[in-house]
Amino acid sequence: MLQSPNTQSTPSIPTHSAETLTAGGQTAQIKLSDQTYLLRITRAGKLILTK
Repeated sequence: MLQSPNTQSTPSIPTHSAETLTAGGQTAQIKLSDQTYLLRITRAGKLILTK
């Protein structure tokens, strides 16, 4: 079977479930260095990340 040339050379990107990050709720805090961000799942099922 032939594989796409990009399949072998593309590094794996970590994938995280938003539901896991929010522990089944609607919001989670995400820290980056000394900054804290708020991840929110909207009623429409979209994600919003705010500082």
